[in-house]
Amino acid sequence: MSKKLWLVIALVLAVVSLAVVIPCLARGGEVATASGFQVLAPIRHGNLTIFPVVSASSHDTREFLTLDEGLRSGEVVVTEAGNVSPLVRPRRPRPMVEEQRRSDGAEVNRLVLVNNSKKPLLLLAGEIVTGGKQDRIIGKDRLVPAESDPVDLSGFCVEPGRWVATSSQFRAPAAMVQPSVRSKAMADKDQQKVWSEVQSSKQGMSAGLPPSVSETVEVTSSYNGVIENREVQHKLDSVAAPMQQEYQSVIRQLRDKNAVGVVVAVNGEIIWADVFASSNLLEKYWPKLVRSYAAEAMSQQMKSGFAEVKSAQDFLARIQGRREVVENEPGLYRHTEISGDGFKVFELTSLLPSTGFDLHLAKMAE
Repeated sequence: MSKKLWLVIALVLAVVSLAVVIPCLARGGEVATASGFQVLAPIRHGNLTIFPVVSASSHDTREFLTLDEGLRSGEVVVTEAGNVSPLVRPRRPRPMVEEQRRSDGAEVNRLVLVNNSKKPLLLLAGEIVTGGKQDRIIGKDRLVPAESDPVDLSGFCVEPGRWVATSSQFRAPAAMVQPSVRSKAMADKDQQKVWSEVQSSKQGMSAGLPPSVSETVEVTSSYNGVIENREVQHKLDSVAAPMQQEYQSVIRQLRDKNAVGVVVAVNGEIIWADVFASSNLLEKYWPKLVRSYAAEAMSQQMKSGFAEVKSAQDFLARIQGRREVVENEPGLYRHTEISGDGFKVFELTSLLPSTGFDLHLAKMAE
């Protein structure tokens, strides 16, 4: 074979390699990732930037139940661990350190859930559950089977200091803790760090409010109580509402694309991504998520910075890491925690019949 022909072949191979490695630029600053996700031009408000993410394909997730839907219909029952016996058959008690128990039998952080519906229940880390003697958040993404036995939610308290029942009924408010608090539960799995981050968040959200309101916010024990404070709500809505409206406007203009998630930046730095298996799931969680991102932006001191589409694409594309921890519930779900250089990824994969796809992917910068 001639030297000239070898040079032609080498050139063709080089071009093909570049086409595979380099992301494809789309119209209007959009960037397509190798995974089939496409990062769109950002939506900005103050120090918060959200990059919509669309996908080349979507999965059918209509048979999955959310926590909000289950609690609202009464098909999902949540109670503190010490109060579960009237609902289910007896179980062997789990050993607990003494300070985690109280004389009435309820246990700090331990919530038990029963899914009485005929649909599998999807739980996301960071979802707030209020009621009982403390407000809690879900500690990790998971699936609960239809018509389930009792499930230990392995939650984290986001209301240090209170151990007095406010209500025997548990509910999931239209909120989720902000990414900085979610990360302490998901990655650090440390109650003290969760409490510390809740305190920092409360101080950040109270900044700039009238002194009387700021004092009320800072002494409020409940994270949910803070974000439901009228003045804080007004401040949150001033960021979340326009972001939500503009996002929905963008998606309406892209009816042929599947909106499945977002990449989030605060002060010009990429901090988080949430990506779902379908537009349907994103739509259900979007009101909670956008308010959590707004709370994160409120909690941070305003700084100059400008995140680019390319940065968001790069963040979403880097999934492979140095270490993986996999938890399997055979025939139900697989939860994978991936640790990389400067990031962590959490993937929840459904293993139910006719699925086998990722229901939710969360990625955080470290």
